[in-house]
Amino acid sequence: MFVDSHCHLDDRRFADDLDAVLERAAAAGVTRMLTIGTGDGPPEVDRAVRLAERYPQLSATVGVHPHDAAKVTVETCADLRALAGHPKVVAFGEIGLDYHYDFSPRQTQRAVFIEQLGIAREANLPVVIHTREAWADTIAILREHGQLAGIMHCFTGTPQEAEEALALGLHLAFGGVTTFKTAGQVREALRLTPDDRLLIETDAPYLAPIPHRGKRNEPALMLETARVLAGARGTTVEEIGRITTANFDRLCSGPAAARTPGLPRPNETRYTGGSDGN
Repeated sequence: MFVDSHCHLDDRRFADDLDAVLERAAAAGVTRMLTIGTGDGPPEVDRAVRLAERYPQLSATVGVHPHDAAKVTVETCADLRALAGHPKVVAFGEIGLDYHYDFSPRQTQRAVFIEQLGIAREANLPVVIHTREAWADTIAILREHGQLAGIMHCFTGTPQEAEEALALGLHLAFGGVTTFKTAGQVREALRLTPDDRLLIETDAPYLAPIPHRGKRNEPALMLETARVLAGARGTTVEEIGRITTANFDRLCSGPAAARTPGLPRPNETRYTGGSDGN
């Protein structure tokens, strides 16, 4: 029994055969999936939630990907706050920084990241973090503005970076990259991750594992990643399924409506569409 802790089932590449994709996932033992709510960015921020309403095996996140940070308005933040209370929403993300493409200005990415951390705290939701070529800034913001549970999605960093994320209380989610021949450092990080901080994901339709690299990824293929995780950690695929499912259930423990809302920190300000001044 597995939970895919990160997939994009609202992606248009699944539009024609999603039911078949979910059937293959169930046959492979992937019985639940967290579909990520970033979609194509604002103004539409509820696509994953609407999808999760249709399928009992799906839960959802809400959030704005750093690529789309420049699209965020005050209305976007209001929409995210409202959606954070939806009973199908169990986490907030994926949010963070991406300096590889710089589709949004870096100062805007940082401001939107900080704002969304505040919204997640208000809703008492764990966060799903995306970071690419922005590790130092991501960790600095999490140290100052984070202080909440979450997932370092698609971890592809070094063992030292894994230790930094773990020290912040984050879980590390490993996906198809872990199976690549060039991912030796990622597998080292995998080995040092404690059992109670380990998650598994696909990031479908992206990053299909070996031997499916280059094809559309889907939740059923997560078993290839699980085999690599089991081998690297000297355990069984079944044990990987057990511990990652337990970790997901503990972290994403149920409908947002059942949680006691957290309080924003006193020095937090609402996003008004400006930069962070850096």
